[in-house]
Amino acid sequence: MNSKIKEILEWIYCIVIALVLAMLFRYFIGTPTIVKQVSMYPTLVQDQRLWLNRWGRTTKKLPKRGEIITFEEPTKLTYTSSEINKENPVAQYQEKSGFSWFVHNFLEIGKRSYIKRVIALPNEHVQIKGGKVYVKDKELDEPYLQEGIVTDIIGVGYDDFIVPENCVFAMGDNRNHSTDCRAFGCIPLEKIESKVSIRIWPLNKWGKVN
Repeated sequence: MNSKIKEILEWIYCIVIALVLAMLFRYFIGTPTIVKQVSMYPTLVQDQRLWLNRWGRTTKKLPKRGEIITFEEPTKLTYTSSEINKENPVAQYQEKSGFSWFVHNFLEIGKRSYIKRVIALPNEHVQIKGGKVYVKDKELDEPYLQEGIVTDIIGVGYDDFIVPENCVFAMGDNRNHSTDCRAFGCIPLEKIESKVSIRIWPLNKWGKVN
């Protein structure tokens, strides 16, 4: 093997190793992302850049109430009244395995994710009534909402239930323009991808996201 071919192969080897390390870091540690929708307005605005902390997924740790998370889009987003099961209010997902799991979850090709705020935790009773949210029979204080925003169920959804084990109930801050757990149910721990850690753009908004 001449020296030129050997040098090319060494470069290819280095590039492959770098790509693998980058993918591992992205999946297990953290990654940047861009806000694409208005469901978290005014906390998050379209085109802002965020840093997502994925260590919670790696350690299988549930997020805390009030934290902003990202999770995989459920397979089924809307239900009819006959399909709503308030005894088991968990979002439905079509499970993948083998290479399709790798492409979907590790490479994130064709994958859609939602960004919402954690409202309730396992075994907590959630009620949505009169435009307010009640957790464990107490009205939830939500200072992050815009003045005048109310929380309702649009059409058919989950408005009175207990959050199952290893799940969270999450909603967008812009309640009237958010498709969230009210429509499709609670998010299982294994479908939670990350916690929003830092806003990195624009620079005048740089810092921790509350």
